[in-house]
Order: sequence, then C-alpha cells, then structure tokens
Amino acid sequence: MHKAHGVVKTSKATRYMKALCNHFDRKVTAEHDNNHGTVQFGFGDCEMTATDDSLSITVEADNEDHFGRVKYVVGDHLERFSGEDALIIEWQDI
Repeated sequence: MHKAHGVVKTSKATRYMKALCNHFDRKVTAEHDNNHGTVQFGFGDCEMTATDDSLSITVEADNEDHFGRVKYVVGDHLERFSGEDALIIEWQDI
C-alpha cells in the first residue's frame, strides 16, 4: 500500500473540503461532515480533516500508478477550487 499526507494552511479548510467532496460525489463515493471527509475513487482513497487553520489530506492506493493518479487528482482539484488562494499541496510519502 502506498500512502501520502499533506497539510495546507488555510482559514477556509472546511469550505474546500466540502467543495471537493461534493464535486467528487458526482462520480464516486464521497462523504463529509463539518470537519472530516472521505472519497473512494476506486483507484485510491482520500481522507481529509479540516481545522480552523488547515486542511489535512491523506491519500492511499494499492500500486504506484494509482498512487500517482490519486495524488494528482486531489491536488489538481484543490488547486483549481482554491482560486485566488492558490493552494498547492506538497505530498509527503508515509
């Protein structure tokens, strides 16, 4: 199993987490409450935790190709959804 984690400093963490979950829920299984969200892509999984000042994201997949794909999909969508805030996640493999 391949796993990576990243934290993005933002006061809008809950907003971005909900936006990501709602967007992904159109095609895959995604759920969220006020401070926790999960997405099951089929090729990998994503878990998010929002606090007052940061969004913590952990992704995992069963092989290298899927791992790269889940990191790219989550990171790309976060960057696009953040607009002027220009959030970029730096993944740390764990």
